Amino acid sequence: MELFVLGEQNSIANHFLTGLRDKTLQQDRMRFRKNLERLGEIMAFEISKKLHYVMKEIETPLGKSVLNVLERDPILITILRAGLPYFSGFQNFFDSSDCGFIGAYRQEGAQGFKIKLDYLTSPSLENEDVILIDPMLATGRSVVDAVKELFKRANPRHLHVAALVASPEGIRNLRDSLKEPFTIWTFAVDEKLNQQFYIVPGLGDAGDLSYGEKT
Repeated sequence: MELFVLGEQNSIANHFLTGLRDKTLQQDRMRFRKNLERLGEIMAFEISKKLHYVMKEIETPLGKSVLNVLERDPILITILRAGLPYFSGFQNFFDSSDCGFIGAYRQEGAQGFKIKLDYLTSPSLENEDVILIDPMLATGRSVVDAVKELFKRANPRHLHVAALVASPEGIRNLRDSLKEPFTIWTFAVDEKLNQQFYIVPGLGDAGDLSYGEKT
């Protein structure tokens, strides 16, 4: 497992992350979604540096040029619904990518909660670079369950888990539970999970802040 924390370096990304965290600014739903999309674009650019490239010769109006270009776009997979604006940022960069979608949510019970995975669709992942896009890496249970289900179908070349904010507990869970080669990308590793298993300080429920509260 590799871990990249992009917020440790000064960049415009921290400006957008501040807008997501600020409880006053995040009340502007359109601005919140736009900041998610912007951070998706920045994350896509950073991940692109670790993908596979081939040399390509092209003709310009005045001659020929040889450039390194993507061998092929990665597969993009997002967890609904909170991941959609963040996912859009990745699509803006990897605009030819095939995409998959996962429906996963917390099912509360007397002994806490479990993750209910009730929808999954994806293209073939065999020998592909896969980016799994989920804004919040809290307990990591939904990511672990999704990856295990996806990997029943094929063996990707490499898995990139792209989270806006991660908890130490979630990172440990992925490290201990996933045996396949993978990389975690995040802008910040926050302090902890609270008793309700939400990231502290975090930013709240990204799905509710993007689309309204669930009933």
